[in-house]
Amino acid sequence: MPWEWIVPAVIVVALVVIFGIYLWATYNSLVQLNVRVEEAWSDITVQLKRRADLVPNLVESVKGYAAHEKTVFENVTRARAETLSAQGPIESGVAEGHMQQALKSLFAVSEGYPQLLASQNYLHLQQQLVDTEDKVQASRRFYNGGVRELNTKIKTFPNNMFARGLGFHERDFFEVVDGASIAEPPRVQF
Repeated sequence: MPWEWIVPAVIVVALVVIFGIYLWATYNSLVQLNVRVEEAWSDITVQLKRRADLVPNLVESVKGYAAHEKTVFENVTRARAETLSAQGPIESGVAEGHMQQALKSLFAVSEGYPQLLASQNYLHLQQQLVDTEDKVQASRRFYNGGVRELNTKIKTFPNNMFARGLGFHERDFFEVVDGASIAEPPRVQF
């Protein structure tokens, strides 16, 4: 019978179409997750930049009262520079730990100066810093959630057979490398 080849051909064509639809859907979902992760990382960098912009004003406020605390100011300045120059989540995580340690030292110094703690400028800067820290944490949670979704999609079967071939790779989480530095957040008192 001349029609014997039609059934196997239809089956092969159907399998190719199903496979093509699967690849198309997988690629599009990976692109969406990747864009979400990029957007979340952008949010983090905006907040880290905002905090870095606040730090010099905070240092200058404290310097007016505690000019002899040169080491603390140098550490904060170094941590700020490290934060601004960090590339990617891993370097940023290391820089974040250093920044938290430096800010703890700065706030510890400021506690010894009641006049500084009463300064409206200092209080305003502290409030802005607290607000920025909250935004960094929210951005970090959003980013890490996106990374978790993307990494899970890339690692699950059968996506793991095609994702790397389509140009997708696992992303790094934004974690503070020195967990002890954030175990206790900087105390801000009003």
